[in-house]
Parts: sequence; C-alpha cells; structure tokens
Amino acid sequence: LRWSTSGDRYCIYIGLPDTKINRSAAEAKARQIELDIVSGNFDRTLKKYKPEVKIPESRITVADLFEKFCEHKAKVNEKPTQVKYLAVLARLREFFDKKLVEDLTAHECEQFLIWLEKYNAKRTIKDRLSILKACWQWNNEKNVWEEVAGKVKFPPQQKPKPFTREEITMIITAFRGDRYYKPYADYVEFLFGTGCRTGEVIGLRWKHLSDDCSTAWIGESFVRGTRKATKTNRDRVITLTPRLQKMILERRPENFVADDFVFKTPNGKPIDDNNFRNRAWNSILTKLGIDYRKPYNTRHTLISHALDMGMNPVMVAQMTGHDVGTLYDNYAGSVNSRPRLPELHPV
Repeated sequence: LRWSTSGDRYCIYIGLPDTKINRSAAEAKARQIELDIVSGNFDRTLKKYKPEVKIPESRITVADLFEKFCEHKAKVNEKPTQVKYLAVLARLREFFDKKLVEDLTAHECEQFLIWLEKYNAKRTIKDRLSILKACWQWNNEKNVWEEVAGKVKFPPQQKPKPFTREEITMIITAFRGDRYYKPYADYVEFLFGTGCRTGEVIGLRWKHLSDDCSTAWIGESFVRGTRKATKTNRDRVITLTPRLQKMILERRPENFVADDFVFKTPNGKPIDDNNFRNRAWNSILTKLGIDYRKPYNTRHTLISHALDMGMNPVMVAQMTGHDVGTLYDNYAGSVNSRPRLPELHPV
C-alpha cells in the first residue's frame, strides 16, 4: 500500500501472497488507514498497520522484497530518491513477475541488467545495481547481485568540472546585481562557501545557527516540501568564514523566528531547488556564458579546491559529511590534485 498525507509519503508491505482473498485484506487495511487519517488517529510509525504474521522470508518474491526495502528507505530518502527506488520496483515487477528470492540466480540478475538498457543508460544501471545490492544486504540474503557486479562492465563516467575561482566570483556578483534574482545571492554564496548539499542549505533555520552566526548545525534537509535528516543520517557542525558570518548576521531579522528558514524566495516561501535551477541558476550562467553545471556542483567545487589548497582530507570529509573514501572517489582530483606526467623533453 502506498499513500500520502500531510505532505509525507508512506509505503507498507502487507506480507501476504497476491490472491483475491488477500487483496480484500489489503483493501480493508487501506480503509482502516483512511479512517485513522480522517479521525486524527493515524499512526505515523505504521506499527499499527503492519501484519502480525509474516510469511517466511524465503518465500517472498523479488519485487516484494524490494518493496519492503523501499518502505524502509522511505524514512530517510528524499522525494526524488524515493521516486528512483519506486521506478526500480516497477522494473523488477515487470521482469521477474512472481520470481521468488530463494530461486533467483546470478544469471537472471545479469539478464535483468542487460534488459534495463532498453530504458536506462549504463551509468544509470550501475546506480540501480548498487541499490539492489544494498537491498539484499539489508535483508541478509545471499547477495546474488554482488556476483553480477564483476560481470557487467560499465563505462567510466567523467566527473563534473568544478567552477574556477573566477567563475565563482562572476556568478555571485551576477546574482547580486540581477534585478530579478538578487534575493538568491546569499543562498548561492552560502552554497559555494560551505559545500553543503542544496537540501541542507534550503533546510537551514535560524535555530541551527549559533548566537553570533559563527557556526551552523547541519542535521536536516528540506527538499520540495519534505523535511528529513541529512543524506547520510548524520549531523555535523561547520565553522563559517568571517565573510559568511557577516553575511548571515546582516540578513538575520531583528525579531527573527527561530524555526524560520534562513534562505527563502522573494515571497517568503522555502526555496524549490528544481524551480531555482531551471529559472535563476540557468539564467545567470547563460548570461555569463559559463558552461552549465547543476547547483549541486557547488559542493564538488568547494571540496576540490579545499583539497588542492592542501586541506587535510579527513577535515574536509568531516566538514562536508563524507567518509574519506567517498570523498576521494567522487570529488577529488578535478582541479590541480591529479597526478601529473613528468616532463621528459623540456623545451
């Protein structure tokens, strides 16, 4: 069962084979949830609605197991990520139908990934494989997807190019001087200056800042109307530069409300990352003649420059909420930190 209420999405696994009788049981459960929502008795933990008796894990179909995983991840996934998970679920149902987890072979997994090429690019399929491996690991099943990982080859993907210092200055200056998009200038500078994820900056509230605005607690994310924990479900405290501290102090209202967002749209609403990217960000980069990169690239930019300036990778990882291995794999080596070929024939 999947439904939405008060802006939040929910999913629950009934735990019964798909039969006519069990469909009636599922409909009864759906009616119970609807009545609880209307009467104000809805249990957001979903414990009230989960079945007391479950079928043996080994008799679950491939798609049903993944649906349980989607339900589990819905607690921490942002909406765009959860949509991606549900897309994988739809493909699993289409390809495997009633295939049981205990009967799944590595060859069938490999065939599924090959079949996905009709719908997705190989780099996207690689991401789907990571999700499937995580699902089987979460359920402590024999991880047949791990066996496939070494057989299916994925072409390397070029990492995004970070913005140069000159480009950073141009972009921030352009926002500050733009008639329509000036209200977003502080938001853009904070993205470049902290390397935080866009959802983390959008979700920043005045109560998350110290009294003198010298530090910021990063422990929430706000994406398209939904407040959640950070992507890694871990919090951190970052020390702002004097420039960022001064900027935040100057924009803080005299009688601010602690729970209000620090960065908002001109009409006082939370920033929608999709709308900002398509309108303000794209417009400014086009006007400046700068090659388009998503606003999320501001994170990659700060990390790359920090490493190139000689900052300790462990400190950079703590500052941005990464583990060191992930930081090197996904962000480093794009400015000056790459190994350099020796000059064998100097002019």
